[in-house]
Amino acid sequence: MTDMKQPSDALEPHLARELEERVSLATREDTARGLFFNGVLGAVKVLGGEGAVQRCLAVAGEKKYIDFFNYPVAAFLRLSFTAAQVMGPQLGGFDPALRRMGVQATSDFLSSAAGKTLLLLAGNSPKRMLGNLHSGYRAAVSYGERGVKWTSETSGVFTMKRDFMTPAYHEGVLQAVIEAMGGKQVHVSGKKTGPLDAEYTLSWQ
Repeated sequence: MTDMKQPSDALEPHLARELEERVSLATREDTARGLFFNGVLGAVKVLGGEGAVQRCLAVAGEKKYIDFFNYPVAAFLRLSFTAAQVMGPQLGGFDPALRRMGVQATSDFLSSAAGKTLLLLAGNSPKRMLGNLHSGYRAAVSYGERGVKWTSETSGVFTMKRDFMTPAYHEGVLQAVIEAMGGKQVHVSGKKTGPLDAEYTLSWQ
């Protein structure tokens, strides 16, 4: 990653390794909706300007994305890691930038037709929303398995297998999902359990 045209985009060695490991495990069938690409690009434009957007697009390989089209998750990984590098200085670091992207992804998805259906089924219940979240993921990405085990009415462990995004990103996703259902004092802590696997301890009031 050190030979990229923009030196400011160069990832630290451990982040570059993480990115390439995740990209190497992706196949052509592993895709994500364009709305997630556009959400990241929108955040980059606000914080970094048009020049930063163009750098991210160059890494991802497309000039624009259509919300309801599917695109390779490998491209989304490259876009997200570059965007986190660009936005990190203003958001407190690389992982906080990825969390912000996860929050944005949730907001964008819940505004879509599939997201609105999920909201309707959840009926303002964080627990019901999290229990149904696997179907929301299926509407948004082509890969992975998700599930939740409850430890109380307002706490549990959410597991993800073969999901390409980092724990920091999904911490943002899960926190935003719970808050969208009215959850307060939300706590989400993720840890990697395999190359593409992670589990998230979550609770709310």
